[in-house]
This record gives sequence, structure tokens and C-alpha cells, in this order.
Amino acid sequence: MSCLTAVLLLATSAVYATVAPTPEVTLPLNKWYHEYDHPVHTLFKRGAVGDAISYSAVGTPEWATGFPPGVPDTASLPQAWVDALNAAVKAGKIPDTPVSTGSNGMNPVYPTGYDPMSQTVCSSTYKCVIPGDLWNAPAGVVGLSFDDGPQPASPQLYQFLANNSEHATHFFIGTNILEYPDMFTTAFATNHDDIAVHTWTHPYMTTKTNLEVLGELGWTMELIQNSTGGRVPKYWRPPYGDSDTRVRAVAKEVFGLITVIWNQDTDDWSLSEPHPAVSPEEIQQQMTQWLTGPKDTGLIILEHELSDQSVKAFMDAYPLMVSNGWKRISVAQLDASPAYQNSWNSTSQVNPAMVGNPTIQPPTLSDTSTAKPSGTSETG
Repeated sequence: MSCLTAVLLLATSAVYATVAPTPEVTLPLNKWYHEYDHPVHTLFKRGAVGDAISYSAVGTPEWATGFPPGVPDTASLPQAWVDALNAAVKAGKIPDTPVSTGSNGMNPVYPTGYDPMSQTVCSSTYKCVIPGDLWNAPAGVVGLSFDDGPQPASPQLYQFLANNSEHATHFFIGTNILEYPDMFTTAFATNHDDIAVHTWTHPYMTTKTNLEVLGELGWTMELIQNSTGGRVPKYWRPPYGDSDTRVRAVAKEVFGLITVIWNQDTDDWSLSEPHPAVSPEEIQQQMTQWLTGPKDTGLIILEHELSDQSVKAFMDAYPLMVSNGWKRISVAQLDASPAYQNSWNSTSQVNPAMVGNPTIQPPTLSDTSTAKPSGTSETG
């Protein structure tokens, strides 16, 4: 990984409104650096189109072989990932922020002397914002995204999106992709939606060591990359919104990922729980307030394809988005930049030269190609 020692340039990835509505702390704009020719595309086994290697069809036993069935084993991570992490640590790009402790439903707790709102920690759970992370959409825009898929409830969401000619970003859990490959294929190859990372097993990420973070992100990226014709994800959303300077740096400096949070939360995930935090009526009231209110700050609403109830909450609110004149855009395409690190979207060609290179221009219509559907083997 010799290019990891190359000259670092200030990150130029443009994002709209990276500051949440009422943040208390932000970090300096010049704190984070990113290599111009980031080698992330070399960290995964799938080659470029035309590499003459046959890849197993999505959903086959061969396709699933080699991926962890549960929590990744840090002793079995690909050496290229570990080398990239070690090089980033040695270069001083991974802060020595301590691992937090916590449990379900509780905010992460850091050791005495580490303020989660400080520049040292800057926990997104506590609404501390790191420039470059995505919290808000542009004015007048709703950024469409859904977490925790694929799930049994996903097909009705995908059909609704397709019927309304809408595209969204799906922050997928790696083990869910293994369990529901047909639904994954519908989202990507049929709907041509954008696929992003929501970790392998959905843990609180700040409670994980650097190697554990590496496994949660890396395996999800590899499965997505190996199932989308070689596309390298560009965005990730931390489960529970739990990230900090250290976790964010591993995601960015090792894998080139941009962190996405949100500026409104429906708590729709709880609708299928024995004791929901909200009712469908309360969610509709929230949505009505947000979607009929001012548009000077766009909306990234945390929504889930977790259950029939959470999907219905979105479908019930969708007419308000339309009738109130909100523009609907997939979160991964909010800033008009590529949805993947090496491809503009789910139909354009894969181009490794795009990685870390902001000068690559959008494809023309003749440059696009239809994503290959599931059920057939592929040659990269």
C-alpha cells in the first residue's frame, strides 16, 4: 500500500449543508485530509470490467462463500485491510479516541476526561458535527434513504418507489444482504437505487476497536462491491447514528467512506416493537410538521425498511412531499457527485480512475449500461 504514504491533499468532496440545525460543536474545516488517488478499489477482490474473471451470481452458495455468518472475526480480516489501517494509524490519520461503552437505547459513555462534544471525540450521537459529514439536504430537497434492509417488508417499499419513479439510498446491513439476496437485487438491478453501507451486524460502532470497525465496514463493502458489478460504496450510515472522530476516520481514511447522519428522526423503527416509542399517527403528525414547514434547510429523515409499519409510515407521508413541492433525491446523489466511489450510479460504467478524483465528469447517455440482474454469472 505504498500510495498510502503519498502526499495528502485537503478533501475536496463537496457536500451540502454539513452542519445540523443546532450543533453545539464543529471541528475545523482543515482537520481532515484524504489522498487524491485513494487506493480503496484495490482493497477488494473484484476487478474492473474486463478482468476475465467469472463471479458467482448473487444469491448462489458460491456467492456467499467466504463471508462471515455473524460478527466478523478480527483474526480473519483480509491482510490488505489491516495493512491499510496500520498505515493510516502510523500516518497519524486515525485519532486515538478511546472506545466507548454503552448498551441498547443508551448513549455511548466515554472514559473520564473525554467529553463527547469535544473536538477530540465529537460524537455524532451527541450532535457534534464533523465537517464533511452529511446531515442536511439542500433547501427544498428531501433526501430519500432507508436503513436496515433488505427485510421481508422491503418489496412493498421497492414497488412503491418504482411506481412513483423515485430513487433512494438503501443503507444495507451485510448479513441481511446474505439472507435476502433477491430483495437486494431488486433494489439495485431492477429499481437502480443506490446501495450504501450500514455495517455487517448493526452494532454501536464507537464501542468497537479499530479492527472490529474494519470488519464491520469492510465485509459490507466487499459484499456490495462483489454484487453490483464492482461498484465501491461511497456512503455509510452508523447504526444508531453512533460515530466519532476515530470511527469516522477509519471509514474515511481506510475505505474512502463519507458518513451520513440525519436531521429528523421519526422513530419508525419502534413501530414493530412490543412497546413502540411512537404511534403511526404521531409519525404522521411529525411528517406533516416537517413537510409543510420552511424549506430553507432540506430534510434527511431517518426512515427504515424494517417492518410493514415503518414502510407504511413513509408511503403515508409521501403525498405530502409531492403536494408541498419538495424535490426528492436519493441521499447518495444530493451533491450531484457520484453515488459510488468508482461509478456515477447503479447503471453507469465502473471506472476505477474515479476513486478520489473529483475531475471526472458525469457520463453521457451513451456511457451508461444496464446493471446486470441476479441469476447469471458475471465476468468483471
